[in-house]
Amino acid sequence: MRDLTDHDRLYTALLARDPAYEGLALVGVTSTGIFCRLTCPARKPLARNCRWFATAAQAQAAGFRPCLRCKPQGPQAEAHPVIADLTRALTDQPAHRWSEADLVARRLDPSTVRRLFRQHYGQSFLQMARSARLRLGMARLHQGDAMIEAQLDSRFDSASGFRQAFRALFGHAPHQMRGGGDLGADWIDTPLGGMIAIADDQALHLLEFVDRKALPQGLRRLSGLVTGRIGLGRNGIIDRTEAALEGFFAGRDGRLDLPVRMHGTPFQLRVWQELRAIGPGRTRSYGQLAAAIGQPAAVRAVARANGANRLALVVPCHRVIGADGTMTGYAGGLWRKEKLIALEAAWRDGATEMADKA
Repeated sequence: MRDLTDHDRLYTALLARDPAYEGLALVGVTSTGIFCRLTCPARKPLARNCRWFATAAQAQAAGFRPCLRCKPQGPQAEAHPVIADLTRALTDQPAHRWSEADLVARRLDPSTVRRLFRQHYGQSFLQMARSARLRLGMARLHQGDAMIEAQLDSRFDSASGFRQAFRALFGHAPHQMRGGGDLGADWIDTPLGGMIAIADDQALHLLEFVDRKALPQGLRRLSGLVTGRIGLGRNGIIDRTEAALEGFFAGRDGRLDLPVRMHGTPFQLRVWQELRAIGPGRTRSYGQLAAAIGQPAAVRAVARANGANRLALVVPCHRVIGADGTMTGYAGGLWRKEKLIALEAAWRDGATEMADKA
């Protein structure tokens, strides 16, 4: 299904508006310069006028414009029926210990499911399910429950398995995070997945999606920088962060105006401050960002600083795109970047409309 050289098969799927190809392929129509989902209700082009793309970014890089009817530049993952079904099931049963046998029971091929989720989310469905169970265990520990109760509640086979998963996420064993610490850490649920927020009583130090591969390393580095321990617990800054994220994802406010403490080199701090100056619904290229800090030749260094950001969304590195307007790498996953930019564009357009009426 992902073989974009199989022109006849893809064209047949286009004519049939086959939903099985949602999130897997897009069609660019050379006679109109527009690209669409294969399920688009628009009149179908001739076969000789079709080109096939795996992502909206590839189609746009080739010079095609997005269709106004099917909006192919919007989030692709949720459109795929397998992904939609499994993410809904995970939401309904976060404590379930999912296995490949469960996928087979749903008449799904585990290797296909693994490939789909890694393509869109950068991790497999089973890894996502494991994170959901770990989140339940964190909540139990936060409430003061014994280790064995937290382990059983989060459906891990053994205490060692729970400790290993916990350590992989935080860089600390669970018992080292109980009873408070110099910095408080807690989980915040968002429409784009769980996030870890770490703050003291004055400022937010870290905000990351829990599935980011560099998260454990970032947590260990942060602990070393503040020469203290990160403990499970809430404070006023984390509460403010959760409220701000809720407003952000609800489309009420595209800004995340929170007190932050940024840990980085002087160069990184300049880049991150400039990122915070990019308004919601706006984007910049790496070259524009380098020019804005007065170092137009430091494009690669700016890109590295962007990747080293540990305050996702609050320091909006997702607002940096390629010089040609295409989506570029994002540590939180390109699928999240796509959704964030679409969300902020809607907020910007709504704010502009309200201003015009006023």
